[in-house]
Amino acid sequence: MSSENSSADDVQQVWDVVVVGAGPAGASAAYAAAVAGRRVLLLEKAELPRYKTCGGGIIGPSRDALPPGFELPFQDRVHAVTFSNNGRFTRTRRSRQMLFGLINRPEFDQQLVEHAQKAGAELRTGVTVTRVEQHGSAVPDRRTVAVVLQGGEAVLARAVVGADGSASRIGAHVGVKLDQVDLGLEAEIPVPETVAEDWKGRVLIDWGPMPGSYGWVFPKGDTLTVGVISARGEGAATKRYLEDFVGRLGLAGFEPSISSGHLTRCRADDSPLSRGRVLVCGDAAGLLEPWTREGISFALRSGRIAGEWAVRIAEAHDAVDARRQALNYAFAIKAGLGVEMSVGKRMLALFERRPGLFHAALTGVRPAWRAFTDITRGRTTLGELVRSHPLAQRALNAMDRRQAAAGTAVGTAAGGAGTGGAGAAEEAGS
Repeated sequence: MSSENSSADDVQQVWDVVVVGAGPAGASAAYAAAVAGRRVLLLEKAELPRYKTCGGGIIGPSRDALPPGFELPFQDRVHAVTFSNNGRFTRTRRSRQMLFGLINRPEFDQQLVEHAQKAGAELRTGVTVTRVEQHGSAVPDRRTVAVVLQGGEAVLARAVVGADGSASRIGAHVGVKLDQVDLGLEAEIPVPETVAEDWKGRVLIDWGPMPGSYGWVFPKGDTLTVGVISARGEGAATKRYLEDFVGRLGLAGFEPSISSGHLTRCRADDSPLSRGRVLVCGDAAGLLEPWTREGISFALRSGRIAGEWAVRIAEAHDAVDARRQALNYAFAIKAGLGVEMSVGKRMLALFERRPGLFHAALTGVRPAWRAFTDITRGRTTLGELVRSHPLAQRALNAMDRRQAAAGTAVGTAAGGAGTGGAGAAEEAGS
């Protein structure tokens, strides 16, 4: 508990840290702050457990960011990946060791919240945050933030962590700016035991027909999670891709139990991560890997860091000290996750132009497959991989130069045509 309380605390409780949103980012932030012995309130608008559109893949960095003693509720353990390029050139690669695990988000998120509660955080569900105030009549002093709920109730805190998803109200307060928005469509498809058995331990990744798009099949017992993702603005084409994908997999005859959609958002490089005593993390901050749009590990890691720095902000006695701690939080995010995002953005640009090159490499080049397995197991990250492999550095640098040259050409030629789309697919095995 905090050692100091203002007189306002005697009138209305002032929490050390209020976390908005009880997904992986919010639960991780609440856990980190509660473990430090602070008074933590976790707010969630839905009743738990609740469904989230998500493939549910748990890679090494996600596993390593979980609280001690957390037992992952795996629905399946993946030892094989089938790759295809828009339904063609299909090839399966296998591994003796587990590559990654698959979870259902309702169960996974619920367990994370329970760990935060066991650490001392208090949970309130069914409450909607309408705004945050750092000045005005609802705020008793400069060390306090008011989190205003629907209905008018104001919850007071020394620090606030926004983890309320990609359409974040807290992100809007902070001024989060987005650089990339994608549309994901997903179906949870119950299948007979014979079909489920064919998919057990194996996922499918299909490089899609639109630049930067791909699809996936993740098996979870008697249900297959089937989804596709592509740039926003291609809604009709993305829907057709999902329908075609499900059809060619032979799954069109099975009725989905859930069909859903979700926008994923990546932050711009200059997007703020804080404002006053308010931090943002996870989807609310636009933190996810731009190429694969993997967000769980980014949510878990950024949430933990946000919770740790929120404790320091809560202890800050003036605006200068609070600002210093918030800048330290931003530096911690940018030095780690920011580097991974930068490399992921460059990988996406290359993938948009040459999906066949990626397919050929992953299905036919042993070092590329090894790099894939090292990333999924958490032995390395995209950033570390590029730093340690000169060939990867040269390929991305060459891509950067081509993009810069193309941008210059477009900028100097009035009405000039843009650069070409995705390159032709190379055959990569049968």
